[in-house]
Amino acid sequence: MRKFFRNLKNKAENAVEAVKSTVASKSAEGYVDTGVKIIIAVVIGGVILAGLYTLFNGTIIPNLQNEIVSMFGYAG
Repeated sequence: MRKFFRNLKNKAENAVEAVKSTVASKSAEGYVDTGVKIIIAVVIGGVILAGLYTLFNGTIIPNLQNEIVSMFGYAG
């Protein structure tokens, strides 16, 4: 049982030390990468939304409207 608690204590101390060293690190590596990823995601999202808007307004909605009109305009 002592060995278990000793191992647990060592793991906790290692985790605390890792967090302290990470927080104390002054390195800014990764911020530029993250910013570029966010910008790319926003641009790609905008392109996809513009494509869907064009698809719906140019193809799907007019066809849907024609189908609905033809269903209710039955002269049988």
